[in-house]
Amino acid sequence: MIKLVLADDQALVRAGSKALLDAQPDMTVVAEAADGAEGVRLSREHEPDVVLMDIRMPGTDGLEATRSIVDDAELAGVRIIILTTFELDEYVFEALQAGAAGFLIKDTEPADMLRAIRLVAAGESLLSPSVTRRVIESFASRSPIRKKHPQLSELTDREREVLALIGEGLSNDEIAERLVVSRATARTHVSRAMIKLRARDRAQLVVIAYQSGLVR
Repeated sequence: MIKLVLADDQALVRAGSKALLDAQPDMTVVAEAADGAEGVRLSREHEPDVVLMDIRMPGTDGLEATRSIVDDAELAGVRIIILTTFELDEYVFEALQAGAAGFLIKDTEPADMLRAIRLVAAGESLLSPSVTRRVIESFASRSPIRKKHPQLSELTDREREVLALIGEGLSNDEIAERLVVSRATARTHVSRAMIKLRARDRAQLVVIAYQSGLVR
């Protein structure tokens, strides 16, 4: 059973999401929060699998709440999906850098939201399909200051290559096709890179790939 915490300052939004999620045989909403600080407190109390986190909330916003949860070693198993009405690049970048595993727009189809929750609960990461390509292109065009990851030197040449492909937005299947290897081999390379770089999830690998200059 996937345990969820909903953090949104709009009661109507929380009620609608709760009705949808509780109707699923493999999901249950264990708590609701009206602001980021309460979202952090309830996450510590219930240790959910996934938090659906709004960005703009009074007091502690969703990005700050996400950082607090990610920085708490006791909540290492908690995954966060940023759910917002604001489809703006800066939110996507900040959410990923804060440690969010996913980013969805509030008008996402219910089926897509449920799929996203199941993927993130299983350890995957995602971005809203409507923003994925734009995020990657914007990352590439910004030419940010390069910040080499301290564990980057631990990667093999193949793992660096895989990390770059993750930064380009490729899935494991697409990586396997590009490198002409099996899906299992691609998945192994991704897992090893994640372990060596101490990445929380795939989304953090994307950030590392760009900050390290592996993708331009």
